[in-house]
Amino acid sequence: MGRPTRAGRSARARGDRSPLRADLERALGDASRVDAGAPARALYSTDASIIRDGTAGPVCFPTDADEVRRVVQVAARHGRAVVARGAGTGLAGGAVPQDEAIVVALSKMDRILEVDLANRVAWVEVGVVNATLTGALRDGGHHFAPDPSSQQACTIGGNIANNSGGPHCLAEGVTNDHVRAIDVVLGDGDVVTLGGLDPEPPGYDLRGVFVGGEGTLGIATRAAVALTRDPPVVGTLLAAFTTVRAAAEAVSDVIAAGIVPAALEVMDRRTIEVVERFVRAGYPEDAAAVLLAEVAGLTGGVETSVDRITQICHARGATVRRAADERERALLWKGRKSAFGAVAQIAPDYYLHDTVVPRQSLADVLEAVEEIAGRHGLPVMNVFHAGDGNLHPLLLFDARDPDQVERVHRAGEEIVELTLAHGGALSGEHGIGLEKREFMSRYFSDVDLEHQERLRRAFDPARRCNPGKVLPSMHGCGDIRSLPRLPEGVWG
Repeated sequence: MGRPTRAGRSARARGDRSPLRADLERALGDASRVDAGAPARALYSTDASIIRDGTAGPVCFPTDADEVRRVVQVAARHGRAVVARGAGTGLAGGAVPQDEAIVVALSKMDRILEVDLANRVAWVEVGVVNATLTGALRDGGHHFAPDPSSQQACTIGGNIANNSGGPHCLAEGVTNDHVRAIDVVLGDGDVVTLGGLDPEPPGYDLRGVFVGGEGTLGIATRAAVALTRDPPVVGTLLAAFTTVRAAAEAVSDVIAAGIVPAALEVMDRRTIEVVERFVRAGYPEDAAAVLLAEVAGLTGGVETSVDRITQICHARGATVRRAADERERALLWKGRKSAFGAVAQIAPDYYLHDTVVPRQSLADVLEAVEEIAGRHGLPVMNVFHAGDGNLHPLLLFDARDPDQVERVHRAGEEIVELTLAHGGALSGEHGIGLEKREFMSRYFSDVDLEHQERLRRAFDPARRCNPGKVLPSMHGCGDIRSLPRLPEGVWG
């Protein structure tokens, strides 16, 4: 935005407001919950991705679903786009607003409304933090199964938007498998409930369509989530390998043996070293890679699987140890889930990628990722959900150096091309957002994309909800630019 006009500065001095801002304040009944100041708009113009070209309009902080509805209705009257925002932990630019869209920040909608352990369901507002929900269920012997590595900060609404998974999604499934109903405010302000508590709700599965829609179909306000009973027995193994290839091949061997562990996570040497300095989790720093394998269930089945996985890892030249107790298990998992935060010890910034490749291609793709990073002069750390082939290479760089920024973008594009060449997918859990939207035309045909755009218009005919995301330019990505824009200097 440019400098405010003299008229704009005078308006602020008089305490006047733009018509849009005044209507938003009336919708919320509290002027303090509409922030159009430059600091707030700058903060909410970014998320945890490396995308830095967002431009937020006013930022609204509703406290319930009816306030969200009223904000969306104001946006529709003024011809403005809306972008839902949770904790801002997204890594694909999915919550980065474009062209001064109204940001609907849902952080104040953080109540656990009802917990029904008998039917294993809880109603929660979408601002509830993932780990907070599981913490609230602990005494009752249940948990919310999706556990992204950012679960200490990320919210249920963000999990729904991106169909998030986590280390334990291999056996327990991703968010879509654990959401039964969602209350949604559509782009025109109408409110609908998608799904239901019946085992097989009648009609089309619009709930399943909405999960993973990245906020382009509406704004979720409340969800009924399925609760999972804690397993009676858990066995956690740490296997140390002499090569990354051996670790990747052991993962394929485990799945080929008919074992479906709760989790199979791999970290390479650089990741191990950084995590050990940060957490002291007990990872062997002389290993080229470690595999964190966990199985859960009844005692007999767990012990059988632990023995078989141990044999498979030994056959690939690994040394294996089992966590002796819950304290050691928790420490091993703390190390895994702290890997991204630990990067700050060695680099000011990182680009965390998210693609999926067939398990049999893991070893070849990992070696190619190393080659790409080396050719661009970038250190890389590999930590990934090996069981389902979901790769998370971290390219380390300094965002203050334009040359490094350019190199990291080029390397990232090559990693996506590499993934597609091996028959992989664009995203495992981070979503498409702004980051990978132009690659969608490489993955889908024009006919496929046209039908996705038709589906989007069925939910949001004016394409007012989070425009500019997911679909490439030729299929509606640029539609926000047709919305009327207010002149500069009117946010005072």
